[in-house]
Amino acid sequence: MKLLEPQTQTPTWNSSPNPNLDQSQDAFQPGTWVHLLELPNPYSFDQGLLLCQVSEDQWVSWIPDHGQATLHISQFL
Repeated sequence: MKLLEPQTQTPTWNSSPNPNLDQSQDAFQPGTWVHLLELPNPYSFDQGLLLCQVSEDQWVSWIPDHGQATLHISQFL
């Protein structure tokens, strides 16, 4: 009988201020729900639906109880 050796792994942490900045642009697709890091108003939902990409780092989105908004990729996960 072979005993299993305990595996110890040191957790690694992403030092980037926003993990989205490390992702490729292909990670975001129209029709994807994203979690908002900043609410556009106190009554809006904390998620938005990506509608279309307007630049390399901006998306037009629809946010329930708010409406349409242009978001920078640093504003959502």
